[in-house]
Parts: sequence; C-alpha cells; structure tokens
Amino acid sequence: MGSSYRPLIRHALLYGGVLAILALAAALIDFRLTLGGGPARLSGLMLALLFSGLGIWLGLRLSPRRREAFERNAAGIAALGISARELEVLDRLAEGASTKVIARQLAISPNTVKTHLARLFEKLEATNRTQAIAKARALDILP
Repeated sequence: MGSSYRPLIRHALLYGGVLAILALAAALIDFRLTLGGGPARLSGLMLALLFSGLGIWLGLRLSPRRREAFERNAAGIAALGISARELEVLDRLAEGASTKVIARQLAISPNTVKTHLARLFEKLEATNRTQAIAKARALDILP
C-alpha cells in the first residue's frame, strides 16, 4: 500500500479499536443489567454519555468547516474575462436557480441567461453547470 493510505488506515484502526472496546463495555453492562445489578445502571448511564460525547466529537471532526471570510479572486475573474453580469449569473447558478429563475431575478430574458452561461462554460472550460460551479469554487470565484 502507498504511504498516502497509512494515516487513513491508522485512524480507521484507532477508531475501530475504540468502538470495539465501547461495544464490549456495552455488552458487559447489558449482561449485568440482565442479572439485576444496581451499579450497572450507573455504568450504563456513563457509557451512554461516553457514546454521546464520542458521537459529538466525531461529528465535529468529520464535518466540513465553513470559511470564515470569503474574498473573491479578483485577479482570476479578470484573467478569465468574466463580466459583472456573468458573475451575477454564476452566483445565482451556484445557489441552484434555474435559467428561468435567474432571468426573472436579473430582469433579463432566458436566452440572455443561456448566452451568459455558454460564455461562462467557455471561460471556465466546463461542459455543464456542475463543472462550472466546481471550477469557479476551485479558483475562489465562488464561496
């Protein structure tokens, strides 16, 4: 295996080991509860809190982080020759708006929106809307 997979494998083994130990502890507590042990209820509560904490920590660790402040790449926009109106269309496109919705929002015809999109696809060297948005984000033109 390549060296690029080593950290991933190490993390997977670490998380897997921790979860295996916690699952074993849960099975032991369940066994003790079946026998009617009083202290096992407290242990069950502690284990539930531990699982909750682990879930919150993993959620925060694995979820994508938002950028604090976004600044458009003005040099990239100028280098590609993207006009202000094309940039407005690109912003609406990234929000998921359809051609008709973009036309209504910008008070232009749908054909004009299609023309702007065609020029954006050329400038960004994209073949579809998804590719155009992805390339614009990679160039820091879109947040």
